[in-house]
Amino acid sequence: MAGASGDQQRRVAELGQALSRPVAALKAEESRGARLEALSGIGAALSGRGEQALPPEELERLVLRPLLRCALSDPAERCREEALALLRRALSLGEGAGAAGAGGGGLGLGLPAAALPVLVPALAQRLCLREAGPGQGEACEELRLGLLQLLAALLGACQGQALAPYLPDAAAAFRAALRDPFPPAQRQACAAIAACARAAPEHFHLQSESFVVPLMQAISHQHYRVRVAVIQATGAVIQFGNAKSLDDVLSHLAQRCFDDIPQVREAVISVIGEWLLHLRDRYSYFHKLIPLLLSGLTDEMHENKELALTYWKRIGLQWEKENEEDIKDKLDFYSAPPYYPQGLTRPELGCRELVIRNLFKILPGLCHDMTDWVEGTRIKSSQLLIILLQHVEDHMTQHMEPLLRTLYRACSEDNSIVVRNCLKAAELVGIFVSPAVSLKLILSDLEKTPMPSCLMILAAVIRGSPRKVLQPHLVYLADMLSRPEISQRTEEVFYVTQLLSCVEAVVEVCQEDCQEVSLPLTKVLITIMAIPPNVGHLHVKLEETMNTLAEVQHLAGIVSLYRQHMAQLMEWVSLTHSRWTCYSPELLQLDVIATHSGPVIGEALPSFIPILQTCLQTSIDPRVRLKLFMTLSQLLQKPDETVNSQGQFCNYLETVIKDILAPNLQWQAGRTAAAIRTTAVSCLWALIYSKLLSAEEMASAGNDLMPKIIATLDEDSKTTRLLSCQIIGTFLDSCGDRFELAKLYPELLSRLEDRSLDVRLAAAKALTSWFRCINDDEKKALLKENIRFAYEALLIHLDDPDHNIQSAVLETLKEGGLLYPDALAKEIEAVVHKHRTATFCDQLLFHLESTGWKYSES
Repeated sequence: MAGASGDQQRRVAELGQALSRPVAALKAEESRGARLEALSGIGAALSGRGEQALPPEELERLVLRPLLRCALSDPAERCREEALALLRRALSLGEGAGAAGAGGGGLGLGLPAAALPVLVPALAQRLCLREAGPGQGEACEELRLGLLQLLAALLGACQGQALAPYLPDAAAAFRAALRDPFPPAQRQACAAIAACARAAPEHFHLQSESFVVPLMQAISHQHYRVRVAVIQATGAVIQFGNAKSLDDVLSHLAQRCFDDIPQVREAVISVIGEWLLHLRDRYSYFHKLIPLLLSGLTDEMHENKELALTYWKRIGLQWEKENEEDIKDKLDFYSAPPYYPQGLTRPELGCRELVIRNLFKILPGLCHDMTDWVEGTRIKSSQLLIILLQHVEDHMTQHMEPLLRTLYRACSEDNSIVVRNCLKAAELVGIFVSPAVSLKLILSDLEKTPMPSCLMILAAVIRGSPRKVLQPHLVYLADMLSRPEISQRTEEVFYVTQLLSCVEAVVEVCQEDCQEVSLPLTKVLITIMAIPPNVGHLHVKLEETMNTLAEVQHLAGIVSLYRQHMAQLMEWVSLTHSRWTCYSPELLQLDVIATHSGPVIGEALPSFIPILQTCLQTSIDPRVRLKLFMTLSQLLQKPDETVNSQGQFCNYLETVIKDILAPNLQWQAGRTAAAIRTTAVSCLWALIYSKLLSAEEMASAGNDLMPKIIATLDEDSKTTRLLSCQIIGTFLDSCGDRFELAKLYPELLSRLEDRSLDVRLAAAKALTSWFRCINDDEKKALLKENIRFAYEALLIHLDDPDHNIQSAVLETLKEGGLLYPDALAKEIEAVVHKHRTATFCDQLLFHLESTGWKYSES
């Protein structure tokens, strides 16, 4: 044993002698080349005697201190780099030698622990000097990284107790490195912080709070690897340090949930999952950590979703074991909800209980985030809300009021993703919450402040509700929707679209059960259809909904639906018809019922005609009368398919003509009154054109109507003048012998000078009918001068620039010339030389001669 000890002392002496010369040259601070040569000599001495070892105190004196001085303060970057590499080699050699010595008789101690008093303060000071100002500390990025790696390796090789005195210096160095502009240095610092936290947790908690601020400053670094490292280091700092700092880091971690890089989001999920599993005070922070982990279940990447789900299941199972006594009954008597959404897997009991017990703390913050000004926050919050509601199930009932308020506000924005998520959440409300609660709250809010968002949420709740659960509340729901304060609240397209969605949802969910609420649902659909503007896509959806409502009741179609409720609908709209104004919704509802019910309106004439008779009196608002006349005119376009579908309209003709049309043909000032006269004339023409008026009925009504019709020949409306000429012509053909022809023809002659070609042609045709009415000698003799005057006026228009007018007037003169051909020939002879061409005069004379009249005999 004494011989072996002597040999070792001899080898140590030889190694010390080999190192003394290059170390002395290094201390001499000669040229850069000399220092590099000295460093090479030290390296050769160490490597050439790899099996020999110096005692720690000798290695410190001969190697560590000279190399440390060179590595930290040499002006040449190359020298500092070589010295740093030799330092790491020396520490590795010393560590191995210490272990060997300890095993072979104890020549040395563990070198890393022994080197801590020398290296840690010096390295920390060098790394912290950079923050003192420009030119201070290590300027080379790679060397700063090497110093950090050396410090991290040194700390990592020591036991926890040995680290305790040096943690403040190391912590200062790591804090400085976190603010280093070199990303690898920041990553190295994060890794070292995490290693120190795990190695000495009983001492690290004293320094943990000092890392929070620099870590949070670096958590938004532009390099994603730095962000990942910072998040991992933060996890270790909180888990092995002071958990009170958790509040300072949560908001930053929440922001990283929106990171564009999947690896960063994965790091957040891992850190939050580990905290929920292993953090000492985790029960106090469940309500803050659970939302962050559950947000991972909605991540874009499948791997992150699976990681979050795995952690969540482990957390739930761990909580079950820790609280087995509290939930023993629920574990023993498991019961699934009677209705559970298809395609969804029910979470474990522990997971559900965790959310249920913390929802009252989570929900206020979540509701605030769902109306945040940042779009990404609103989207993420709406996704999280769905996850939470899947866990709490029917326990959400006690949170309904704040939940509904939030859903209303969130559905009022333009972001389609947020709205879609809110509707999914509302469907879960319909599944898990009794309609007695949800419908009462929603309809109460809707009654107070009707908003499109309320209707949107109501429709989603209805879609989510099971049919059997919703059926007892169906009458209440339909009656509320049909109330005027809800169904007639506004003409805004978005509002009525959502109102229609509610009806669609009721019909879709309840199917045949809708038969008991068919009338109020039909009223709502009619009200929507009556609200202008009737947008194209909305009209299509209305038709589809009405067809569906008819189908679920096994009716043939929309017409059958109207037939089923026509009596109640007519009673509904006629309750206040004597007080209608142009703003009355019943006016538009009547229009929809009359024009969309097809032949069914012909079955409701006993109710329909009295409404018209009352509302078309001249004392009623002209705008009301105009709208009703437009409705009546539209119906009379196809009377056999509408008002006369049962052949009963003839029973009401006298009322329509004498009490409705005739009073409204009377001239009154104003554009609206003129439009009324136009529609009244249109209705009269429709009656005549459709042959609803027989010759006897026209004769009976003619004396009352003809003076008013003649007065309308001077209207500003071309349509009115045209139809009036056509009506006069028809009356003359049917019962012309009942009118004073002498007073009629001048009005028709004046229309030959109308600015409208169509009116002039109609006037010429009416004059032809006028001539036909002079069918006996007594009338012919009585009207001789009138006939001659008509010849004279017509011959002027025979020379009209328009060929169509010339042809029409020619036909009229051919008909009228048979009365007094001599007088006509004389008039022709008097004006023929004034015409641009004598063609039409010659044709007229030729026609007269063809009837047997001869000019020579005149």
